[in-house]
Amino acid sequence: MNHLATKASLSPNRRRLIEAMQQLNFGRIEGLEIRDGDPMFSPMPRLIQDIKLGAENGPRAELGREDFVLRAQVVELFEHLDRVSSGIIAAIDVRYGLPVRLVVEQAGLDASR
Repeated sequence: MNHLATKASLSPNRRRLIEAMQQLNFGRIEGLEIRDGDPMFSPMPRLIQDIKLGAENGPRAELGREDFVLRAQVVELFEHLDRVSSGIIAAIDVRYGLPVRLVVEQAGLDASR
């Protein structure tokens, strides 16, 4: 994926993930299944929203936009999903509608290496 990737150029499930992050704005997506690098929404991942009292907690303004150039963090997230290929993303931490941290579940590591 290059630096000029756009929302419209993504698969429907990748667009859905972007929209989930924009809707969440601040929080965490847990238990996201990845199949062939694409996020799956069956079963649905858990969405956990951080709410700051006395502050604006609504979705990002970009949520309603059909297309825009992807930010570097989103491009990097999708590059990681391509590398994972198939498995479970334990968590994606979201700040300002963007992924800031990714926790990937892995099969047991061989300690003899």
